[in-house]
Amino acid sequence: MERYRFYEDAAICFVTFSVVQWLPVFVAKESFEVVTQSLIYCHNNKGLRINAYVLMPTHFHGIVFHESFESHLLVDAINNFRKFTGRQLCELCQRRMPTCFTEVFQSEARDDRRRRFWQPTRHPVMIESESFWRTKFDYLHENPCRKGLVSRAEDWRYSSARFWLGNGNEPADVPMSVIQW
Repeated sequence: MERYRFYEDAAICFVTFSVVQWLPVFVAKESFEVVTQSLIYCHNNKGLRINAYVLMPTHFHGIVFHESFESHLLVDAINNFRKFTGRQLCELCQRRMPTCFTEVFQSEARDDRRRRFWQPTRHPVMIESESFWRTKFDYLHENPCRKGLVSRAEDWRYSSARFWLGNGNEPADVPMSVIQW
């Protein structure tokens, strides 16, 4: 059973989605575009709002909420995002990555599917205060720096850091939503 879970009163959450066995899938523009296009779709059609995100080679972090601030609708949007991107990314990896990636996705599958892209946990952490939000906001944007991928957060292409550090004047790959405290 998942240790972290969505609570009924969780309006804003910090989520982490990790690729099974921490495979480095997000190393090319194509895989990044699967995620961003799905986030755009979920924003436009599922009510998902993205406050901040970073896509690392092996995982995704985001601060998300539903436009209605209803937890069950957030869970639905997240589940739709994960199912769609999981299928798309498995297919992309089958075409572009070494065969061993597809073998891992198949070996991680359970009875309800033939392959698994994302680890089962969504790792939601409820955000209830501005100070905790700031901690998670800074953490996810600084992640590429901590991992030695860039020296400045705004230099990581697959993140909302450039948008927020540029006071919203830099273009974002997905619609960014402000949280008013």
